[in-house]
Amino acid sequence: MSSTYFIAKHLYFTQAREGRMSRPAVRVAQAGMIIGMVVMLLTLFIVIGFKREVREKVIGFGAHIQVLNYDNNSSYEAQPICVSEELLSHLRDTRGIASASEFCTKPGIIRTDKTFIPIILKGSPLPEADPTPWTFFGDCLQEGHLPETAQDVIISHAMAARLEMHCDTDLLCYFIQDQVRVRKLHVCGIYETGFTDNDDLFVIGAMPQVQRLNGWNENQVSGIEIRLTDFDKLDEMTDRVWYMTANRADADGNFMQAMSIRQLYPAIFSWLDLLDMNAVVIILLMLAVSGFCIVSGLLILILDNIQFVGTMKALGASNRFLRHVFMWEAALLVGKSMLWGNLTGIALYLIQSWWHIIPLDAATYYVSYVPVYFSWTGWLLLNAGTLAVSLLILLAPTTIVTKISPATVMRFE
Repeated sequence: MSSTYFIAKHLYFTQAREGRMSRPAVRVAQAGMIIGMVVMLLTLFIVIGFKREVREKVIGFGAHIQVLNYDNNSSYEAQPICVSEELLSHLRDTRGIASASEFCTKPGIIRTDKTFIPIILKGSPLPEADPTPWTFFGDCLQEGHLPETAQDVIISHAMAARLEMHCDTDLLCYFIQDQVRVRKLHVCGIYETGFTDNDDLFVIGAMPQVQRLNGWNENQVSGIEIRLTDFDKLDEMTDRVWYMTANRADADGNFMQAMSIRQLYPAIFSWLDLLDMNAVVIILLMLAVSGFCIVSGLLILILDNIQFVGTMKALGASNRFLRHVFMWEAALLVGKSMLWGNLTGIALYLIQSWWHIIPLDAATYYVSYVPVYFSWTGWLLLNAGTLAVSLLILLAPTTIVTKISPATVMRFE
């Protein structure tokens, strides 16, 4: 143990024991540091949680990457591609790809005696054949069960409310191509994701039904949905899938293209990227507030120990030695404040994570409550960064020690 740390610890705990450490000015400085730490932690937890929650909902509807017809005009009335088992196996065996599933889409209209709703009927392989595309909707299912036959579909809670329908009821869907086609579909389940843009639009059913409506054979689909093991490698894997699919033509002579979920939903991901800037601004403001509190707290500590500084200088202590003493004492104060800030921030995180006490408007924010997520990496980096910035800030006020002379202190006393 260094002599500077030993003296600083003695001063710190002696002042705390004598009540000087609880003076209003020091308590206010500590409170400012604690509040700053809590706000920074909650900002980190909320931004990460919000981005993950919205991102997972978007991916639930469209996967990480979609392989589509190169001539696709970005509409749901897509040109088909022929997908071979060889291509699917090649994609599924690629490192970094968790699953690859075919899908089909078809625009239509649901009509009742009271209203009509434009829809997109999206078909995936039935759960018994490929359960992966249904995992997201299974987690969001509120009533009923996932489709078991080609006529079964699931609709959103909002759509069911508009149509005044429940599980185990039939609905009539109209599809326009060369001629109007009518299909009676069976509502076997009702889901709710909170992602209102898609909840109001998508009816999820079986792929063979959509293939028949489009007049396609069993090998023709709208595209392939690819889910990755790591979202952070989205751009890298999109390029990789592009090179795997773009240099080949299918059985009908169609060429393919790979599009990431960022390219399919650019507005949503641009909005989510703006949250990072907001988080940086909030964290920088809180660091500035905490820095001001740290400086004021250290100045108070130095002034409280001005007699000690004079006595130590008279005994031959150098300015550097005394600066190290007060740096250690301030570090103990900062460490205590960071500890309480972390405990309070994590407690608030757990309360929101378990009970969702702060609600949100799902129509605006795509979630019904403020989502939070604990990131070990983010937490460690935030604490390490805060401690490093705090110690750098402390270098400035310790220069006041160099201005104190033993003679002045003795005359003052």
